[in-house]
Amino acid sequence: MGQTAAMAEADRAWMIDTLLALLQTPSPSGRTDAVMQLIGDIFDHFGVPFSLTRRGALTAELPGRSPTTERALVVHADTIGCMVRGLKDNGRLEVIPVGTFSARFATGARVRIFSDDPDEFITGTILPLKASGHAFGDEIDTQPTDWEHVEIRIDRKVASKQDLIDLGLRVGDFVALITSPELTADGFIVSRHLDGKAGVAIALALAKNFSENRVVLPHRTMIMVTITEEVGHGASHGLPADVAELISVDNAVCAPGQHSIEDGVTIPMADLHGPFDYHLTRNLCQLAEKLDIKCVRDVFRYYRSDAAAAIEAGAGTRAALIGFGLDGSHGWERTHMDSLEAAYNLLHAWLQTPLTFAEWDAKPSGKLRDFPSSKQPAPTEQWVPLARGDHTEPGEASPGTHWPPAEGPQA
Repeated sequence: MGQTAAMAEADRAWMIDTLLALLQTPSPSGRTDAVMQLIGDIFDHFGVPFSLTRRGALTAELPGRSPTTERALVVHADTIGCMVRGLKDNGRLEVIPVGTFSARFATGARVRIFSDDPDEFITGTILPLKASGHAFGDEIDTQPTDWEHVEIRIDRKVASKQDLIDLGLRVGDFVALITSPELTADGFIVSRHLDGKAGVAIALALAKNFSENRVVLPHRTMIMVTITEEVGHGASHGLPADVAELISVDNAVCAPGQHSIEDGVTIPMADLHGPFDYHLTRNLCQLAEKLDIKCVRDVFRYYRSDAAAAIEAGAGTRAALIGFGLDGSHGWERTHMDSLEAAYNLLHAWLQTPLTFAEWDAKPSGKLRDFPSSKQPAPTEQWVPLARGDHTEPGEASPGTHWPPAEGPQA
């Protein structure tokens, strides 16, 4: 069994510093220009060429020996957040979620409200409608916890709807949750919005390493930073048609009943939208084992990533997911530096390996006789013709070896 080189301490420190900068740049889905400017500046600093789509998703390119872009590493810079649904007569704001998360995890959050004036924001707090125990007693604990029963108290002297209008607040204003990141002595990172931004930090660290060391990869590789993953669109546009392998880097679900870990990397086998590519996922698992990278498998029941958006949009690519362990996703999230480093190391190695099936995957399609089915299905799964009244175990030979049977349908 081999062992991957440890991530340099300077690279670890740079990745964490970059993650902190990303976390402190608000980017709810639909309002991501500032964080994309930051990410673009980082790519530019390391001389990595990139461009933006019409809507603002970023695609950067790492040089490779292949004539076309055959690999894609996809991360997302957008986060969950809120949007103003109404201005209330009591001078507070009614909101809806942007992305999928519970009002239970939003309650108590400090927020920034962005009006149409780009030079100003207003702070506030998401509170339940009954927020004072001294006023409401046990009703504090029995009130509903959905979005209809929370509001934003803004940090201005307001008492009416008109006061809010005079401040320039309107329906449709974006609300970003303040992240308050914290690094612990044991290597944990606690913050809102690690979902997404930790993956971006990993991708940027990879770009930095390959650029500084002038690495030419076996396959030209796109790093795609999407801006609408949390609302389901994600990588639905911007991918070249010749991408053969796509890996989405996102959070792995650390929770009771799951197998994901906070001190290693997780390879999900399936999510809400079905199995990930059989061959690519197992290739990643074998690579992690070969390099002695701590790795587990998991299955996610209530989960969607950029990989699903790409496949649904028609991308003809193998797709898989690599997850850094995350506890409390879409709430007060926690990961560990060991998990980020494990994901970095696995991706660093994968990007320097051939495609899963070098000849087959280099083309969008081919002949059945060339399809690499020697690994799946196994010989015991392959079709074996049966004569009438014949009963065999899977894989055992029986009379007749050609399709269609010479004597018509079989019994």
